[in-house]
Amino acid sequence: MSKLTDAVLALAEPVAAQQGCEIWDVEYVKEAGSRYLRVYIDKPDGVSIQDCEDFSRALDPILDEADPIPDSYIFEVSSAGAERQLKRPGDFAALPAGRRQQGAHRHARAV
Repeated sequence: MSKLTDAVLALAEPVAAQQGCEIWDVEYVKEAGSRYLRVYIDKPDGVSIQDCEDFSRALDPILDEADPIPDSYIFEVSSAGAERQLKRPGDFAALPAGRRQQGAHRHARAV
């Protein structure tokens, strides 16, 4: 992560803890001429649209107050989703055992 996304992560983690979810990822990207700040959240029982809305409404004023991003941007909150990217070693450990084994078999080669 960059310093910018690390700063957003530090602001977002307490909000996630209050709302019973965790931050899966934070990304700050430029697409089609606009900048996007995306925060991906996860919960053991899954993430609803209401969860994303509640999280967004809670984090938005904190981001406005702290102002960690000097440019204008579009703020989005989303679930990590079934096709989430696994970037850190802990991400693999967070998967249910069956999904870890399935993934391991998919990448095995026959000798």
